[in-house]
Amino acid sequence: MTLPHIIQGGMGAGVSNWRLARSVARAGQMGVVSGTALDTILVRHLQNGDATGDYRRALARFPFPAVAERVLGRYFVPGGKPADRPYARLPLHTATVTREQAELIVLANFAEVSLAREGHDGPVGINLLDKIPLPNLASLYGAMLAGVDYVLMGAGIPWQIPGALDRLSRHEPVSVLLPVEQAPSGVEHRSAFDPALFGPPGEPLARPRFLAIVSSQTLAQALVRRATGRIDGFIVEGDVAGGHNAPPRGPLQLGPTGEPIYGPRDAVDWEGLRRLGLPFWIAGGSGSPARLREAFETGAAGIQVGTLFALCEESGLTAAIKAQFRDLCRRDEVKVFTDPTASPTGFPFKVVGLPGTLAEADLYSLRQRVCDLGYLRRLWHRPDGTVGYRCPSEPVADYERKGGTAEETIGRKCLCNGLLANIGMGSPLAGGGFELPLVTAGSALAQLREFLRHVGESYSSSQVLDYLLA
Repeated sequence: MTLPHIIQGGMGAGVSNWRLARSVARAGQMGVVSGTALDTILVRHLQNGDATGDYRRALARFPFPAVAERVLGRYFVPGGKPADRPYARLPLHTATVTREQAELIVLANFAEVSLAREGHDGPVGINLLDKIPLPNLASLYGAMLAGVDYVLMGAGIPWQIPGALDRLSRHEPVSVLLPVEQAPSGVEHRSAFDPALFGPPGEPLARPRFLAIVSSQTLAQALVRRATGRIDGFIVEGDVAGGHNAPPRGPLQLGPTGEPIYGPRDAVDWEGLRRLGLPFWIAGGSGSPARLREAFETGAAGIQVGTLFALCEESGLTAAIKAQFRDLCRRDEVKVFTDPTASPTGFPFKVVGLPGTLAEADLYSLRQRVCDLGYLRRLWHRPDGTVGYRCPSEPVADYERKGGTAEETIGRKCLCNGLLANIGMGSPLAGGGFELPLVTAGSALAQLREFLRHVGESYSSSQVLDYLLA
């Protein structure tokens, strides 16, 4: 398989959708779908009526028709639900995945990858987060059933995933250790998935290539040494990238703007990375032809680009958000803030200061704290030995009741609901209105402004590729 020069970043939730991934892959570069919250995204598309019929077309290809029929029967609303009616809620993920949850996760990931692969033979990947471990095994199996070519994973240390891919390709049961806070030494908690849930094993599945998203040569080297299976390459992501960033090495220090300070210890040892002998791509502030040339000179196979693709016509962001962001960026009137506390994960998170979004402190202070999607909940060891679930963005009293402290909740934001609002799937609120967006992007806005000089009011993914590869 020829290595792509451009990887289109896997931006969640639903920003890197199948339309964007398909358009990039069709052009011969790597299109990537985000695997974040795909079960919720699928059922909300179905409840909205699936006006184009795309998801029902994908579900009709699922190799276990009874599963697709059950999901359609439960969630599909012909013509779509009324806009002000709440979406049907899915059960929150736990360490023990129920049959109903497993079927929906597998089906949703199959559908997204299947649609991304329609009509071409270009490379398609799926991006998952190590910080959202509970649905990952079922997500991988669904993507593999659809023939995904690459799995990309970061936001943690995904050392268990390569071995899981090996076992899932043979339809074998698999489990992973879970990161459980306050677990006593020697006590393990695991999450398991068994493909036999769907019937007798068929022909072996193609094992996708695995690319670990890392911030340093040190982490890449540790993964090569510790991983349970083959690692096929790395995406080396700098601190200017959008979404979650790796924390600075050493004690966290904040600069005058309140953002984390990255220093010499966070610089990448490119020579050490090259010695690993695996292909790598450079991400974060890579959205320009000059950065692609520099990547080649460094020895990289290419670059991963997110923000330029996030604002193109095919991405899942609402048209209003894309137009507002592009306009403010052209006029140099928007900033991206690396928020050290926004994410419940504890990782720094890039927040775009768009008016009318939850980036505005006054608007966020009016939001009622609720954790009803729960993808970023943390796992903790209860006194009775079972696994508990808590989120520092949930109501403070609930978090304290679960053993957390009020200090841990300060500054936290509900990324789950904000990110779904970014793609027009914000939950209706009981008092009227909808959950507001919380937009993320890379902080290299000078690169974005330079690109916007070459295009009109809106632009396509093919224009991004033409610009980068010129």
